[in-house]
Amino acid sequence: MAYPVAQLYGEMAFIAAHFHWSSETLLTMEHGERRRWCREISTMNRAIDGTPDDPFAAL
Repeated sequence: MAYPVAQLYGEMAFIAAHFHWSSETLLTMEHGERRRWCREISTMNRAIDGTPDDPFAAL
């Protein structure tokens, strides 16, 4: 089963918006690593302004 494209691009956009990493870098990451970075960014955001734990958890 393939990874959902919409979710892939959502994770990539989320990371790129915060860390400004290239699409090439993000596409070569394993799924688990991308998700880990999304969780780390979410943790930082929560500490700053109270955003949700993991915006991708419901996907």
